[in-house]
Amino acid sequence: MTLYRPGMAPVDAPSVPIDNQILKSIGHSTRALAEVVGPYLDNASDKSWRGSMLAYRSRMQSALEGLDATPLQAAWRDNNRTILVNNIAFMDDCIAKGVITFAALEAFSKKQAPFLAKDVAWAAQVQVGHWMTVLANWKTQLGADWVKTYAASNTIYVARQNNVLFTPLAQFFGPEAINDRLLLIETVSFTTTPADMLESVTRIIADRSVGSLFFGNYHLMDYELMGGDARTAIIAESTKRGMTPFLPPQVPFGSKQWPALVTPGPGPGSIAELK
Repeated sequence: MTLYRPGMAPVDAPSVPIDNQILKSIGHSTRALAEVVGPYLDNASDKSWRGSMLAYRSRMQSALEGLDATPLQAAWRDNNRTILVNNIAFMDDCIAKGVITFAALEAFSKKQAPFLAKDVAWAAQVQVGHWMTVLANWKTQLGADWVKTYAASNTIYVARQNNVLFTPLAQFFGPEAINDRLLLIETVSFTTTPADMLESVTRIIADRSVGSLFFGNYHLMDYELMGGDARTAIIAESTKRGMTPFLPPQVPFGSKQWPALVTPGPGPGSIAELK
């Protein structure tokens, strides 16, 4: 996160503690392993994966040997030692047998899941605690100017729901700021440059004045201008074709709803709820 104030140099927030990076890296190493072996399942004649796996195993071994030098607390270190040991054992089994079977991969994934779930929870705690501390300090620093402050977080599809940056921001900005002074900007990349983010925020705010000038609504241009008319046209065209229109509820310009999935329904919504 970066704090911009008029006439002052930008302030970059400190990085998330290294604990978070270690937890995420080890968790991702296991899931990456599952994805890498996918194309070679139950194909004993294809040994093209062997060299890459040996190289990856070497990196995994280095991570294991360096684990005690990390600042992770004891319980977290033990959990991640188990993950790395299990990774290496799975790789050694595949190398020894010369084949990667789906049965072995499935057993490996089920074995690792409980340990990975712990890492996910701990990484979330570290990251949320960090960002909420940053925001609390910035809010105190800005004082009365907080109510004039805008914030924007970028997101790709997979991170829209319960966004780990936008959601902590919402706790400090409050519900009335959502889609007004607090914006969620979608992108196709995990990372977006500060210049791109500033350009997006500037364009959104500037467009609001244009919408107000032409149509008398300050938030009109936050939305696709043809969206409402397209909705009417879709209803008309569907009726002509004997189809039942399938559309989400129509929301007013300037809605303060979360810019993410908000409709409740059956089924698990978190790792803890999965069986």
